[in-house]
Amino acid sequence: MTEGTTQLEQLDEIREKALAELGTVQDEAALSQWRTHHLGRSSPVMQVFTQLPQVAKELRPALGQAANQVKQALEAALADYSQTLREAALQRSLQTERLDVTLPGRPRVRGRVHPTTLTMREIYRVFGEMGFQVYRTREIETDEYNFELLNIPQHHPARDLWDTFHTTTPGVLLRTHTSPGQIRVMRERCPEPIRVILPGMCYRYEQVSARKDIQFNQVEGLVVDRDITLADLKGTLNEFYRRLFGREVRTRFRASYFPFTEPSGELDVECVLCGGAGCGMCSGTGWLELLGCGMVHPTVLRNGGYDPEKYSGFAFGMGPERTTILRYGITDIRDLWTNDLRFLEQF
Repeated sequence: MTEGTTQLEQLDEIREKALAELGTVQDEAALSQWRTHHLGRSSPVMQVFTQLPQVAKELRPALGQAANQVKQALEAALADYSQTLREAALQRSLQTERLDVTLPGRPRVRGRVHPTTLTMREIYRVFGEMGFQVYRTREIETDEYNFELLNIPQHHPARDLWDTFHTTTPGVLLRTHTSPGQIRVMRERCPEPIRVILPGMCYRYEQVSARKDIQFNQVEGLVVDRDITLADLKGTLNEFYRRLFGREVRTRFRASYFPFTEPSGELDVECVLCGGAGCGMCSGTGWLELLGCGMVHPTVLRNGGYDPEKYSGFAFGMGPERTTILRYGITDIRDLWTNDLRFLEQF
């Protein structure tokens, strides 16, 4: 009898022995042990594969095929028997466990409107009272609308201010701000006067912290007409925050820089979490930056179809999440995105 014939007979014995032992398995723990012993790396059938290089070349194909057939047969038997054990366990559970129909049912968790949604609705209401319309634009934008038409050409250093998510399609990206909507609404309504807010989601590749996230809502504001001045901008924003937070709220404007506005500024609101004393949310300053703003740059007006010699305008972009934090005393902006029902039920 040759060496190959002997190993083929051993494979038959391995299969028969394994199947016989499988029939005595009574639970999942024993089944796991059976799997390790008969299909594990050190099992008899796997050892045959390990020893193939020592077998004569002319016998290797037949022996390898036979070993593979035994392995597949054991795996199929394991799958069938595992299903049989699960069904048997289910039947035992149905026969031994009982449902007490007199027990009170579990209460259903009631949904709540998300705090950011509540803030967005309040923003819409206040601006609506001030004569603004809501205008929505796309979240997937082109490089042209997101940067170039907003006076941010290719290789402009200001592009570093926006950490952009680019798509696999050249020139297509997730918008970094709602400002591209300025060009779209101007081109749609030119030469009519404009008084709109443009809400929507924006995306930036930023370090997530208590104050920042990679996705956030933004509400853009745009006013274009004849004889619009910086005083109109300051008066509009001050009145908005007084209506939102109360007449006693304190605000301040600081000079800043944005390529699409000139002059540019930022508006801060006194931190309501610490009352101006300084905390982690306001980085110890007592103030929270809520928006950037400025007079629309002549180049942007021209790209939107308006003659900057005849028309002027102002624009601003605010983050509703930060406004939500101030309204409800939330200490971490990340809570707004966790979908924790314990947090959301408070609203």
